[in-house]
Amino acid sequence: MQYKAVIFDMDGTILDTAGDLTSSVNYAMGKCGHKHDYVREQGKRLFGSGAHAALQRALAIEAGITDPAKLREIGTPEMMTVPGIDESEVARIEALRERGIPTAVVSNKPDPAVKKLADDCFDNLLDAAAGEQEGIRRKPAPDMVQAVLKDFGIAPEEALYIGDTEIDIQTAANTGMPCVCVSWGFRSVDFLRSMNPFAIIDTPAELLDLL
Repeated sequence: MQYKAVIFDMDGTILDTAGDLTSSVNYAMGKCGHKHDYVREQGKRLFGSGAHAALQRALAIEAGITDPAKLREIGTPEMMTVPGIDESEVARIEALRERGIPTAVVSNKPDPAVKKLADDCFDNLLDAAAGEQEGIRRKPAPDMVQAVLKDFGIAPEEALYIGDTEIDIQTAANTGMPCVCVSWGFRSVDFLRSMNPFAIIDTPAELLDLL
């Protein structure tokens, strides 16, 4: 089946703390054959201008650009591209957008925090972000996910839900969606497998094979 949308959990799946963000960058960079030993304090310098700029900055450090001021310039209107950086490597992380597939994040965090984190860390990569709001039940209730899908004009069975815990699997089931679990989140692969998700992926690139 060809899926028309992807809904992500936030914590443990696409975002958690500075340490988790750094680990995510290291993981993605390592899988693509790049420097992947950034520590937490370095990771903080990568983020702030969105995911694209974070990857550009990581690749820039690998290329020998370490001046904090120059790194901060990356991702600003004055420096949207970086000399010596292969933009095709960054594009590998943005393949969902290139396919025209709507993406969203749904989290049990308060709605304002979810929207701010989505804007700060994933600018232009997410079409919608929804968190806990008065009058709308939290996950694993399907309410928030159903609202996003309604805005997209897409039926639940036409979309994938991506998460890392039993709450996400339950949310997907309650909404009528297949759930894809990530192996790098808050639960072990053995535990996730016991919950019978639609699939378990070890890298973000594997998600593309399911679409």
